[in-house]
Amino acid sequence: MKLTVLVDNSTLIDRYYEGEPGLSLLIEEDGLKILFDCGYSDLFLKNAWKMGLSLDDLDFVLLSHGHMDHTWGLEALTRRLCELRLEGRPCKRPALVAHPEAFTSIALDQCPEIGPLLEPEKLARHYDMRLGKAAQKISERLLFLGEIPRRIGFEQTEGIGFKEGQDTPDRIMDDSALVYRGSEGLVIITGCSHAGICNIVAQAMDLTGESRIADIIGGLHLLSPSRERLEGTVEYLRRIGPETLSPCHCTDLNSKIALAAVTPLREVGVGLEVSYL
Repeated sequence: MKLTVLVDNSTLIDRYYEGEPGLSLLIEEDGLKILFDCGYSDLFLKNAWKMGLSLDDLDFVLLSHGHMDHTWGLEALTRRLCELRLEGRPCKRPALVAHPEAFTSIALDQCPEIGPLLEPEKLARHYDMRLGKAAQKISERLLFLGEIPRRIGFEQTEGIGFKEGQDTPDRIMDDSALVYRGSEGLVIITGCSHAGICNIVAQAMDLTGESRIADIIGGLHLLSPSRERLEGTVEYLRRIGPETLSPCHCTDLNSKIALAAVTPLREVGVGLEVSYL
């Protein structure tokens, strides 16, 4: 499997791409092209073009959850696919995989919408919609985890914003992740880890029956975490012993320093290309 970072908060030195507060990854595996999250804008398309990568032939679009820094770029991708069809140029009709609640409107403080801009009914005209809470097989070695059970106490959160029709803070039950079953162990690919990275890892191991962790790459939602949460996360990861950690996006510097005591950290930014066996 090859993974390329199209959008992240940071860029790698001497790679002249642009970053934004968001995440988008291109995954190529077993002849499939998979876009994992779309970032906040059309930046993933611009960076892909500069990298010489085409997104006109995507087989899947996977959404980790519904927040704007992961879904608002879907509007730009939809425009791109529509324009290609209008011009009679070749393009695929990708499958769009997500938790069904990823398309519910979310209000936060004075901002009336931090959720996705497009509704499933309209997206279904451009994508093969595969919405569900259960895990979904993407390929022989790639699995979308679906809804993540919240079983670890120190990862419980108060929620962010309010979903339409709810009067309690949104616990972001639509947050999910992707796992690759490689020869060296699992590669867990996350968007923001609102479900808790330890909950995500536990679910990935349960569903695959594999306990070896080769890498965890993506956002870990460790932004000024409580002492209990950070120490609990460090201890959990120390026990499972991942070969590498590749935190980015919503992982702050102090958390990265703490995680570096567990295992070597890979620097992540736009332009990173990494392959897994």
